[in-house]
Amino acid sequence: MKKEMRKQILEKRNSLTKGEIEKRSKLIEEKLFSLPEYKKAKTVSFFVSFGSEVDTHDMIKEALKEKEVCVPVVQGDYIALSKINGLGDLDKEGKYGILEPSSIIEVDKEMVDLIIVPGVAFDKKGYRIGYGKGYYDNLLRDYKGNTIGLCFALQMIGKVPVKEHDVRVKKVITEKEIIYIDK
Repeated sequence: MKKEMRKQILEKRNSLTKGEIEKRSKLIEEKLFSLPEYKKAKTVSFFVSFGSEVDTHDMIKEALKEKEVCVPVVQGDYIALSKINGLGDLDKEGKYGILEPSSIIEVDKEMVDLIIVPGVAFDKKGYRIGYGKGYYDNLLRDYKGNTIGLCFALQMIGKVPVKEHDVRVKKVITEKEIIYIDK
């Protein structure tokens, strides 16, 4: 079920032009940066976008001006968070072709105030369909800070099929709205 949903949503998302991705990503960035959780956060973890994902590169660049920023680094079956000082630190492709720092400065997730989460699809309850490896569910399990999923409106679906290991985000931002999740 998730596999088929993932395929359909990715086909839709992959049909967006580079210009559409940039424009929609900018609207998402404005919404994110306006939130109190973002403004108060001293340390923020951003996913490093690739392909047709919401483009986080400009967000990371902007955030670095006033915040500690970390990014995920795939290590075996889990992701660690590594501090970066600039986009230039993202100097190698990781396991899935996503940019990562080659010099890892690991940050304990509990020292991170806000984790920005990618997803192939989200629903209005904060559940997500990722890429199927469970990296973010493992990272977010027991995490006490704020979590915000970023996606385009076309990635919102009625209901994500949920398993007991799935972890919800606290908000989802699209180019059209901020979705507040009732826990």
